[in-house]
Amino acid sequence: MGVRIRLSRVGKKHVPFFRLVAVDSRKKRDGKVLSHIGTYDALEQRVVQFYDQELDKWMKNGALLTQSAKKIVSLYRKTGIYIAPTKHKDNPVVNSLANQEEVRLAPAE
Repeated sequence: MGVRIRLSRVGKKHVPFFRLVAVDSRKKRDGKVLSHIGTYDALEQRVVQFYDQELDKWMKNGALLTQSAKKIVSLYRKTGIYIAPTKHKDNPVVNSLANQEEVRLAPAE
């Protein structure tokens, strides 16, 4: 059994939210997981939770990181928090959702 550390999607439509999980490489993306390692909010582009001890335990046991998980983990370890640019040039749906959030947060007159 090859263990992979990868992202599992738990968000709604147009609201991507991911869990960083350790899972058997033969399982589905959102299938049964072995361990929960952290959470990642893709709209805000930040790591919400991260269990470093859990990640180290699985890495010592031979788990491999996927490319997307590797990016999130490396940037989190460098900065302590993962913050990326908020504008998405190539995704108009996300930009429209971000604009709706700004409108909702504006004070009512």
